[in-house]
Amino acid sequence: MSETISQDKAVTIHYAVKNPAGETLDKSSEDSPLAFIFGRGMLIPGLEKALEGKAAKDELSTVVPAAEAYGERHDGLIQTVPRNLFGDQEIQPGMQFRATTDNGEQSVVIVEVTDEEVTVDGNHPLAGLDLSFDVTVVDVRDATAEELDHGHVHGPGGVDH
Repeated sequence: MSETISQDKAVTIHYAVKNPAGETLDKSSEDSPLAFIFGRGMLIPGLEKALEGKAAKDELSTVVPAAEAYGERHDGLIQTVPRNLFGDQEIQPGMQFRATTDNGEQSVVIVEVTDEEVTVDGNHPLAGLDLSFDVTVVDVRDATAEELDHGHVHGPGGVDH
């Protein structure tokens, strides 16, 4: 009997993820599947739910609602800051920066730049989007004690130390 995906299993998958317009945002390459330890928060919650109980060779297509993907968009994460915070740096919309906020380090994307102000958006770029996933489960096995200790899969698709 084959192993099924459950807490602390080492799982290897091939995947493709699309936005609501059907555009492919990311996918694994044929020779480089994604390997992870299940149940450790390495995947968005909705995809973890869809994978639980699946076994090697299983294929699934699922739509993960925004709330179970990268969350809903929050207007409070969009703010305008003085242009001089960026010094002499050349900045333009679309650029990403790490910013120190009241909630710790966070990635922000520049939305608008004027002579005086810069508007930044701290929402994840995929926040507010329902995402479609096509997944093929390649392998499911018990994670080794070392992998559990390190928090990631070793070897092909994982981390080589």
